[in-house]
Amino acid sequence: MGRSEAQQRIEELKAVLWENSRRYYVDNAPTMSDYEYDQLMHELEALEAAYPEYATEDSPTRRVGSDLGRREFVQYPHQYPMLSLGNTYNIGEIEEFAERASKTLETGFTYSCELKFDGTAICLTYRDGRLFRALTRGDGVVGDDVTENVRHIANIPQQLHGDFPPEFEIRGEILMPYASFDRLNEQRARDEEPLFANPRNAASGSLKLLDPKEVGRRGLLCTLYHIPAQSLTFATHSQALDAAARWGLPVSEERRICRDISEIEAYINHWDTARHSLPYATDGIVIKINETACQVQLGYTSKFPRWAVAYKFKAEEALTPVLSIDYQVGRTGAVTPVANLEPVLLSGTMVKRATLNNAAQMALLDIRIGDSVYVEKGGEIIPKITRVELSRRPAGTVRPVFPTVCPDCGTPLVKEEGEAKFFCPNTDGCPTQAKGRLVHFLSRKAMNVIAGDATVEQLYNRGFVRTPADFYDLTADLLVSLDGWKERAAKRFLDSLSESRKVPFDRVLFALGIRYVGETTAKEIAAHFGDIDAVASATLEDLLAVPDVGEVIARSVRAYFDDPRHGIEIERLKAAGLQFSMVRKEAVSTALAGKTIVISGSFSVSRDEMKALIQAHGGKNSTSVSSKTSWLLAGTKPGPEKVKKAAELGVPQIDEATFRAMIDGGEPASAEPAREDPASEGEMNLFSGLL
Repeated sequence: MGRSEAQQRIEELKAVLWENSRRYYVDNAPTMSDYEYDQLMHELEALEAAYPEYATEDSPTRRVGSDLGRREFVQYPHQYPMLSLGNTYNIGEIEEFAERASKTLETGFTYSCELKFDGTAICLTYRDGRLFRALTRGDGVVGDDVTENVRHIANIPQQLHGDFPPEFEIRGEILMPYASFDRLNEQRARDEEPLFANPRNAASGSLKLLDPKEVGRRGLLCTLYHIPAQSLTFATHSQALDAAARWGLPVSEERRICRDISEIEAYINHWDTARHSLPYATDGIVIKINETACQVQLGYTSKFPRWAVAYKFKAEEALTPVLSIDYQVGRTGAVTPVANLEPVLLSGTMVKRATLNNAAQMALLDIRIGDSVYVEKGGEIIPKITRVELSRRPAGTVRPVFPTVCPDCGTPLVKEEGEAKFFCPNTDGCPTQAKGRLVHFLSRKAMNVIAGDATVEQLYNRGFVRTPADFYDLTADLLVSLDGWKERAAKRFLDSLSESRKVPFDRVLFALGIRYVGETTAKEIAAHFGDIDAVASATLEDLLAVPDVGEVIARSVRAYFDDPRHGIEIERLKAAGLQFSMVRKEAVSTALAGKTIVISGSFSVSRDEMKALIQAHGGKNSTSVSSKTSWLLAGTKPGPEKVKKAAELGVPQIDEATFRAMIDGGEPASAEPAREDPASEGEMNLFSGLL
């Protein structure tokens, strides 16, 4: 390879690796396997070693991947940098690691061998035995403060016991067990939300949710594996973890002290098989020099500690023929290709089907009916076709043609710009979509009506139900006229429908089945706007101000409410008595009566709690700054556009302390309301003085 070719390849590799690092750490939606990523990283390392003039400080070989990305989280610097680990898939490179350590160190040493947990890194600080702060890895220097979310993870203690020191740091991994992962993805599949590729991505995404209670419901666990030597002094790494266990911290019991490479290899071989029986994902083994003094002597590179290395397991895969390819229509109209396979045993379960995601993925694989394909389980959960074994391709095979019309209703499919999937646009006329939305509407996490697929199928086929509002027009006489219905069954169904009128607004919004609006997003939108009319009239800018709502979701919500048929449907559901506004608590005081407040940034409590405080004291929340805004309530790192707009319009900016002082001295709710917007000149001067 010539110098110009090497330079070009180095730049290509850097771009690909940084893009996939972002997808892995920030989006939690990787597009390549760990093995593929690691191979590209090793290629870049080799090229930079051969052509050092093209190696730069911003290379992914010298900097750790960053999970920073949400402005909603306050960021703090790590007391000690959180680095990555060098890794290998080759036992020979473990031997080289041991030889390098032996040449540098002047004394004998042992190895601490541990499972490499496939989760997301966390750094906990304890002060006086109480959890003080939890930071993500971030970029290794600065991390996101996720303390409130971590407090809702069941096995992380809030208070230690025993002989703990006054203050220390301990690091580890937040994991999502397989059982929790299954439940989460099953729900996302029902809601037609993108599935998490593996438990690691699910754990990382869950840790960054804005609702700590929802984090608690995700079933996360923590395993801790490292106390920085600068934080506490122990003679060995294993002694430090033994002490942490005595204090009540969750430390893995699968550690083993090894004395030579043969014992390390035996440990690796054991867990390469035994890991399949664990309730959570592991993707390798970490080998650490156990003696703390030796760790200090070996030191660090800019990216890795020289005293530790990771051996990574290759994903288990199997080779099996493709029998056929189906094209399934979901309730939102997405058409998904699914390969039907000759059943094959993989990681203890029989695999018969594997999604092909979309037409682009099919073309990339160049998959054909009759091909033999390699299947692996992403995160050992979701069957995934990784490649075709071309040497086994039968003669005469042809590329499958992705349908141009809906397999169910025959409507020409569409593919929107930026979308990977084709959709059937016949939203209300496609039977599969219509029935899917009806099932979704009745489901437990939506309206929680006692009915299933068979009931919906029967009612739809008889023409009694086409939209959710039709359910509320059903009568007992009509139901008992249907095959299989008795008076008792009809009463139970109708009573259940009656109870659904009490379902809160956020779940009703979720039940409507707006594309991309899952359970959590519906809660965020409902809390942000307060009622369906505000959501229906929200602009794209207003919607983008909602936590967890990006442009794709915002455009989908806007498109839903722009369809006049949906407006008619919502009016019918309103008439049926469904809840289309948040239940407001009685005002505590009138301190903010008549005032419109825009909030931006992070606060000592969640943004939803801040909004609730505004409403409790008679104020009104707004999503955007205007001439009618009374104050911009700015927390840590407020949005620069809102700050700029407030300054341009002369809207006063107040901080959380000023805000709390205002409501603490407020008049009781029975008092006369304050003057209407905008704030008077006297009030403007008063709060200018407070700033």
